Amino acid sequence: RPSPVKPLSTAASLYITLFRGTPVLVQLIFWFNISALYPDLRIGIPFTDLGVAVDTNAIMGPITAALVGLTLNEAAYMAEIIRGGFSAVGKGQIEAADSLGMSAGTRMRKVIIPQAMPSIIPATGNQVIGMFKGTSLVSVLGVAELLQSAQLIYARTYETIPLLIVASLWYLVMTLLLSYPQSKLEQKYNRASSNLPRKAKAVQLTDAEGAAR
Repeated sequence: RPSPVKPLSTAASLYITLFRGTPVLVQLIFWFNISALYPDLRIGIPFTDLGVAVDTNAIMGPITAALVGLTLNEAAYMAEIIRGGFSAVGKGQIEAADSLGMSAGTRMRKVIIPQAMPSIIPATGNQVIGMFKGTSLVSVLGVAELLQSAQLIYARTYETIPLLIVASLWYLVMTLLLSYPQSKLEQKYNRASSNLPRKAKAVQLTDAEGAAR
């Protein structure tokens, strides 16, 4: 979105607006029924006769539709999270890196990413956990995930509440497992971020000593 190339920034804005502005359940159902709109797809080289026809209904099964729908939806949110993290890095930091003669790769690796990650990681962790819990929506497509498995069991045993409690506990356990690496990454990058001002100060003192000599 921040790209100076107008077609790229416009396409990114449209993509993010579309996938963030519509419910993920609607998107999942749309991809599951995409064969009604495009029964056949042709994959090949543009402006040539080289290609192969693909039956959309054959490849867009429940699992494929779930993967495509969740991936495209989460990519829109993650794009904004990463853009916000990079935008949080002060322009003075980038100018300071340029003044030290850092290359673009070194500047990204040593200055921008360490300062952006403390704001990116918590939001990313929350988004991953939210997506994990959102996978329960794919049960409407017939995908055999945790919630649907519980539904199939209590449809036979009529023990609805106990099975829902069991499913909730499994979601809770797996959410806690996902939260652990998030907290470790936060600690790592918070330490790295706090060390950056010290390094910058050391560079300034070294430059000052060199000027004094």
